[in-house]
Amino acid sequence: PEKALSFADRALKVLDQDGKPSLLVAVALQLMGSVSYGLKRFNDSLGYLNKANRLLGRLEEEGIANVENIRPVLHAVQLELGNVKTAMGRREEALLNFKKALEIKEMTLGKDSKELGVGYRDLAEAYVSVLNFKEALPFGLKALEIHRKGLGHNSVEVAHDRRILGVIFTRMEEHEKALEQNQLSQRVLKNWGLSSELLRAEIDAANMQIALGKYDEAINTLKNSKRCLEIACGNLDKKETVSPIEVAEAYCEISMLYENMNEFETAISLLKRTLAILEKRPQEQQSEGGVSARTGWLLLLKGEVPQAIPYLENAVEKLKDSFGSRHFGVGYIYNNLGAAYLELDRPQSATQIFAVAKDILDVSLGPHHADSIETCQNLSKAYSAMGR
Repeated sequence: PEKALSFADRALKVLDQDGKPSLLVAVALQLMGSVSYGLKRFNDSLGYLNKANRLLGRLEEEGIANVENIRPVLHAVQLELGNVKTAMGRREEALLNFKKALEIKEMTLGKDSKELGVGYRDLAEAYVSVLNFKEALPFGLKALEIHRKGLGHNSVEVAHDRRILGVIFTRMEEHEKALEQNQLSQRVLKNWGLSSELLRAEIDAANMQIALGKYDEAINTLKNSKRCLEIACGNLDKKETVSPIEVAEAYCEISMLYENMNEFETAISLLKRTLAILEKRPQEQQSEGGVSARTGWLLLLKGEVPQAIPYLENAVEKLKDSFGSRHFGVGYIYNNLGAAYLELDRPQSATQIFAVAKDILDVSLGPHHADSIETCQNLSKAYSAMGR
């Protein structure tokens, strides 16, 4: 990546000697933005991509380059701007870039293109990530319509569309619709033998059944899933030395399923196994931070507060290095860390940490977001505990 950045920088200097706008200069800037993103230099990446975006807009307005040639580069720039802003915790801004990228796809691809369907689903998932389920729904439905029409009901793409629709309907509290999408998705996943995805779908189904008051059905679903999980863990133990990163990812996913079944002890044990693998690999720092944060959170839920704090502190350091200190994920961890300090009767430390969390979440999610408001309330509790 460093060499690629160096060559792109040289190319830019050569191409931009006369200072005249050109498509090649925009391509060089896009490449530099892309490589910088890969190196986690998000501010540099944002600068290059914004410059490329402005240049492409000027080329189109002044008719300097053919619109058909501009669009593929503009699509790449908008998509990468969305990715960079997401990594920086600016998800609401990122959505605008993802929408523009999709609009370009709509102009360049056929209306029934599979790639366009994937674009609709990606945008639905981006809206889900900012908890805007009403906006996510039409894009999820469009993706399903395209893939069902072009690939048939038994397509994996259709199963993935139904999964995201199940998530959306669940969060909109339309549980019958969510369960219907889940069951249709499960049929496809069974046909294709996608056992890990099927396992996740079964856990989702159990949660939906619980929401609908179908407790006996939910228990049967979970019993079946638990047997599968135990077999999966046994198989993974044998593969750890051969494919450690794949095994770490699998442990992490399985721990999430145990977490959904409220079996926190097993979930924590699997997360600790994951950390033992990731800690030996510096390039996995971002993954290590995420796993450490989840471990700390589950220990908090179990009431093991002193044990939770080192995991949360480690997560803050790792994710600050990966995403920057203003990322919303870092804000959430600070909020949990503040709660831990408050639980241990350290209100002064809690106040400092909650204040940092509030600043981050106010910027990344907005002051009226439910999580920002909760952090503000936590800060108020910490001040009260100090007698202020």
